Amino acid sequence: MMSELPLKSDAPFYTEDELDALYARDPVLAMRISREQSQLQKQLEAMRAADPEAPLPSVADLDEVLKEARSILLRDGGDLELVALEGTVVRVRLKGNCVGCPRATLDLKNVVEALVRKRYPRITEVRNTF
Repeated sequence: MMSELPLKSDAPFYTEDELDALYARDPVLAMRISREQSQLQKQLEAMRAADPEAPLPSVADLDEVLKEARSILLRDGGDLELVALEGTVVRVRLKGNCVGCPRATLDLKNVVEALVRKRYPRITEVRNTF
């Protein structure tokens, strides 16, 4: 397993188009740069999440983000509602087709939690409450 790279704030950042062009010339280099950029992005997100000055959302703020998540879940007949904000943990209740769906856990993490944490990095988890 590769160790975590040190944060390189002076490294150039390549766009997807630039990486695609580089991949045509040197696929190994393009893959290495892409991997380094991905690790750097994760490190920067972790630093932002650890920022104690970052604001915690209000219930109204969470409703706005969850409205976006609901629109995605509603496509397959699912739904969710906000139950509570407990410190840095958001409790929701999955409803509709999400109840009993084997993909519900993935949707909770990959859709709902991803949207909430992207907007509010201090949120540590989104949990389903039955």
